[in-house]
Amino acid sequence: MEKSKEVFSWIKAIAIAVILAFLIRTYIFSPIVVDGESMMPTLEDKEKIILNMFEKDTEDLERFDVVVFHATEEKDYIKRVIGLPGDRLEYKDDTLYINGKAYKEPYLDAYKSELAGEPLTGSFNLEEITGESTVPKGQLFVMGDNRQNSLDSREIGTISEDKIVGKANFVYWPLNKIKFVH
Repeated sequence: MEKSKEVFSWIKAIAIAVILAFLIRTYIFSPIVVDGESMMPTLEDKEKIILNMFEKDTEDLERFDVVVFHATEEKDYIKRVIGLPGDRLEYKDDTLYINGKAYKEPYLDAYKSELAGEPLTGSFNLEEITGESTVPKGQLFVMGDNRQNSLDSREIGTISEDKIVGKANFVYWPLNKIKFVH
C-alpha cells in the first residue's frame, strides 16, 4: 500500500511538471531558431533564441525591440520594430527620422563601416511605401538589421499586432554566442 502511494506521488509530480512545462512553453517563453541572415549581425542564421510571448501588444513593445511575427501561415519572421502606431517615418541619407527627429541605430554600425560610405538603407518615407502618412493604430513598421538582404515592411507593409508572436529576449545557442538581444 505504501509503495503504491509513492508511485502515485511520483506520477502526480511528473504530470504536474509536464503540464507546467507545456504551459510555460506555449504561453510565456518559447524557443525559436533564427532562419536566415536578415537580422545579421544582431542575430545569425541557426542561432536559438528565447521568445517572450507576454510582450506582443503594441503597448508592450518599444521602438527597436526585436520581434517574431507570423508573416504567412507557414512562416514566421524576426525583425526589429522601427515604427510604432502614430509614427511618421523617413530614411534620408542613411539616417532614420521618426516624427522629424534623427535616431541613431548603433546595431547597424558594423555593416555601415563595411560599406565605406555607400548607404546601408535606401532613402524612403512611410507614405511612399504604405500610402499612409503615419503607422496605423495596432500596426508596427519592422525592418531587418541586414537592410540590403531583408524582406520587411518596406516590401510587405506594416504588421498587425495580432500577428506578433513575441519579443526576442535571449540567445542561448550556440553557447559561445549567449547574449541578451538588443
